[in-house]
Amino acid sequence: MSGEGMGAEALLRAYYAAFNAGDWDGMAALLSEDVAHDVNQGAREGGRAAFRAFLDRMARHYREQVEALVVMVSADGRRAAAEFVVSGEYLVTDPGLPPARGQSYRLPAGAFFAIEGGRIARVTNFYNLRAWIAQVE
Repeated sequence: MSGEGMGAEALLRAYYAAFNAGDWDGMAALLSEDVAHDVNQGAREGGRAAFRAFLDRMARHYREQVEALVVMVSADGRRAAAEFVVSGEYLVTDPGLPPARGQSYRLPAGAFFAIEGGRIARVTNFYNLRAWIAQVE
């Protein structure tokens, strides 16, 4: 899967469809090689390999699906945003967070994107970590 030739909305819909399918390689294929990833309440990570490693870490701790996806795209197609609900299960304790016991959660979230050359060049994710902690404690 590659984003080249797709419009911004189709690119983001393909990105989230790959997420929901657990297709981490498919997600990574939609990213630029030097993608910037702003982790929610964390540091910026750089590069497709780092993003792919992040997905592997997340998959160990969480099983998630994106629901109620709304995609918004700037007129020039270079910026986009997505609003959605993350429905998930907390599988294995993530260091520094409450213990995992298979808790379920639903959390509103959003993401901002930069798009260059038919690929995602930046992903910035936002959700309320305190609201998630309240659900799993």
